[in-house]
Amino acid sequence: MDYKETLNLPQTRFPMRGNLVQREPESIRVWEERAVYRRLLERRAAAPAFVLHDGPPYANGHLHMGHALNKILKDIILKARSMAGCRCHYVPGWDCHGLPIEHQVDKDLGRRKAEMSQVEVRQACRDYAAKFIAIQRDEFERLGIFGEWDNPYLTMNYPYEGAIVRELAKFAGNGGLYKRKKPIYWCSTCQTALAEAEVEYEDETSPSIYVKFALEDDLSATYPFLAGQKVFLVIWTTTPWTIPANLAIALHPDLVYEALQVDDEVYIVAEGLREKFCVEAGLDRGDVLGTVNPKDFERCTCRHPLYERQSLIIMGDHVTLEAGTGCVHTAPGHGQEDYEVGLAYGLDVYAPVDDQGRFTDEVEFFAGQFVFAANPAVIAKLEECGALVASKPLSHSYPHCWRCKKAIIFRSTEQWFISMERNDLRQRALEAINQVTWIPTWGRERIYGMVENRPDWCISRQRVWGVPIPVFYCRQCGRPLIDEQLMNRVADVFAEQGADVWFAEDAAFFLPPATVCPDCGHDVFDKETDILDVWFDSGVSYAAVLKARDYLEYPADLYLEGSDQHRGWFHSSLLASVGARGTSPYKAVLTHGFVVDGAGKKMSKSAGNVISPEKVVKKYGAEILRLWVAAQDYRDDIRISEEILSRLVEAYRRIRNTLRFLLANLFDYDPAVNAVDYGSMEELDQWALHQVCQLQKKVLAAYEAYEFHAIYHAIHNFCVVELSGFYLDVVKDRLYITAADSSMRRSTQTALHLIVNALVRMCAPILSFTADEVWQHMPAAETDDSIFLHEFLLLPESCFNPQLAAVWSGLLDIRKTALKKLETARQEKLIGLSLDARLQLAARGETLELLQRYQPQLTDIFMVSQVEVLVLAAGEKGESDEQPDVKVTVAPAAGDKCQRCWRYSTMLTEATDNHPGICDRCRQQL
Repeated sequence: MDYKETLNLPQTRFPMRGNLVQREPESIRVWEERAVYRRLLERRAAAPAFVLHDGPPYANGHLHMGHALNKILKDIILKARSMAGCRCHYVPGWDCHGLPIEHQVDKDLGRRKAEMSQVEVRQACRDYAAKFIAIQRDEFERLGIFGEWDNPYLTMNYPYEGAIVRELAKFAGNGGLYKRKKPIYWCSTCQTALAEAEVEYEDETSPSIYVKFALEDDLSATYPFLAGQKVFLVIWTTTPWTIPANLAIALHPDLVYEALQVDDEVYIVAEGLREKFCVEAGLDRGDVLGTVNPKDFERCTCRHPLYERQSLIIMGDHVTLEAGTGCVHTAPGHGQEDYEVGLAYGLDVYAPVDDQGRFTDEVEFFAGQFVFAANPAVIAKLEECGALVASKPLSHSYPHCWRCKKAIIFRSTEQWFISMERNDLRQRALEAINQVTWIPTWGRERIYGMVENRPDWCISRQRVWGVPIPVFYCRQCGRPLIDEQLMNRVADVFAEQGADVWFAEDAAFFLPPATVCPDCGHDVFDKETDILDVWFDSGVSYAAVLKARDYLEYPADLYLEGSDQHRGWFHSSLLASVGARGTSPYKAVLTHGFVVDGAGKKMSKSAGNVISPEKVVKKYGAEILRLWVAAQDYRDDIRISEEILSRLVEAYRRIRNTLRFLLANLFDYDPAVNAVDYGSMEELDQWALHQVCQLQKKVLAAYEAYEFHAIYHAIHNFCVVELSGFYLDVVKDRLYITAADSSMRRSTQTALHLIVNALVRMCAPILSFTADEVWQHMPAAETDDSIFLHEFLLLPESCFNPQLAAVWSGLLDIRKTALKKLETARQEKLIGLSLDARLQLAARGETLELLQRYQPQLTDIFMVSQVEVLVLAAGEKGESDEQPDVKVTVAPAAGDKCQRCWRYSTMLTEATDNHPGICDRCRQQL
């Protein structure tokens, strides 16, 4: 007789294979058709808000793996917060202005650009940005990310452009906005000023030189050993091209300087650097004639080594003993510290370099030369003039433009700045930093140090594609009108017509009638031609998005971006918000590392190690990419490789198949009819629910703390160890063998239903496609329902039973020993399957009492046909020091195999019976 038809074998239409590549797009289509995201927000309408504000990726090119990491992290957080009962709007955004887009459009337009107006060029830039916004939006949605994809924020949208100007107007109103000639980072290739966040540092080899400046003043009255001597102050620099702009030499007022005799000359150098200087310059140690007080040299002059002018000797606290000579070459037009100390001494901000990085005509010997290319010529001229002491190459970190990757210069030009000191912006920003939660905690120190030491914010750019700085200049006297009301007037126009109108209309279009210059009374004005730094564009998103949409809140609960944004978006947002509104735009900031290859190396096309999100999605599905994000500790650099992805595919299969097993054994279970009360459940099922409670506490705490790798490991281990490795293996017998409606089977089904219900919800923020697929196959599932319309399932506190867990922990310890013995018996061909075995468990003390108490369940726990509990004789050794009170012996099971449950029995039914060849237990189930 075939007994298969009498078994309760698993049944489910939930497929074993995920087939993610084909199935995920269908899930996305269903989510859109059923308006899951909108319905979710409607259900949470009265819930407390959790606002994660999206930092805008740049609308240029396809997504890279860093984009995928960032957006998936955000989606995991928002889905988890939503399932924890919060209202979580997600408004994605894009940064649309800026040089990369303008450069690409220039390249695409070619010669046609010369025939186009600025408005036409800007329209081409707008079209280019719109094209990649559409591409990136589709790529983000393919990753299973919920959000307002039909209503994102774009920095080039008209209302957003108006908001940018309104925030700038607040700085104009409080006096924080000003224009001045100052040294700033300048990219000669891009021909524009750069912000701190747009500068990258790369190792580069530069010529380092020691140059002597002849002292013109006679200090022999103070220092007789200098009488009749040719005295020189020796400077050191790694930028020979800045020597033509030298106006001063800075000494530290508190350092000790020495007069060093070198042949017939005397060199003034710092005492702490003399030996190093002599070695690097290839000089004998020479004779130290004596020490000098640098303050005695203040406001004395040296002859410039190349030109007929003087270099002033000044005091500066920025001078150190880290390198050089302690005599610092000072060119106020080419360095921030030089500029600041130069202001104190009334020095000119001299920078004879044009926008292309070439010396202007006023620079004798080097006019027209590109500054870096002029380094050899400057060195040669210094040597010709007898001013060069030594020259050698030096490898050091040097600033480069983040766009074109070329080396940049410090160059003094007329630029617009936001002051860090007016209105105490620096101090208020530092105080705000201390009120923010930084994740990881080192983020606080990083941004604090940056704000503490940064110069004023250069916000002007010399390009076309961006938001104009709405300032007007009197054509008669040149006075700028920096006026908050005028800027707000322009903002209204931009919000209605867009910023392109600035380039289409003259100044009178924007000004109120009868506007006159307050200085000269003239009534004709010109417009500023500079545009705003794109970091200001994105930095004011708190106003253009959080304050502009009534369903969001300001400040945001969380900003989340890569760790480079401490000097980027986190930084600019903080300064803009504190400066304009007096508070930080965020309550917490979370940062993640960069994506690297499996060996920890940076990805690059030249190295051939780039893995794109598109490639992973097409091969494995977006679910594997989501699992990769969750499985990594994002606080460090995150590795990805084919090997890593393959391991995650296997982990995914184990999780999926565990969920499938749970579903398949609920095919005839209706929770409204068949559920068993907790107090009436089998003890093993109660143990399983306790394990779920423990898992749930760990997982929900990890979601709250943003520790997603802990969630991945906890869920994966639970599926592999507690479920597949024990519980599900043990309960198969009762699920398949006992009568369909038996209390034991219904108890286990109740546990399985609670387990899958809780587990799939814990998985949902990470494995969104799979969790929602599981949800459609749950008992009593609604056809238009989605798991994301529900919250985490919190099991009753009564299910948390540590006392029961402690008892079963002892049983499981014995089980581990028994399984090892069974495996040995299999290898020795004593048995085949574990059901072919009979166990003898000899025990004493509490262990004996435990085994005797659970005697009826031991065959299930050990998955054998028979278990005999014996008394371990006094003096007889147990299995090990860890288990001294139990000894396990394996023998072949007695009797014959039951044709229905495959357990051995000495009392099978006879052939004359209606159900021959089965054990008594099976007969009772029929």
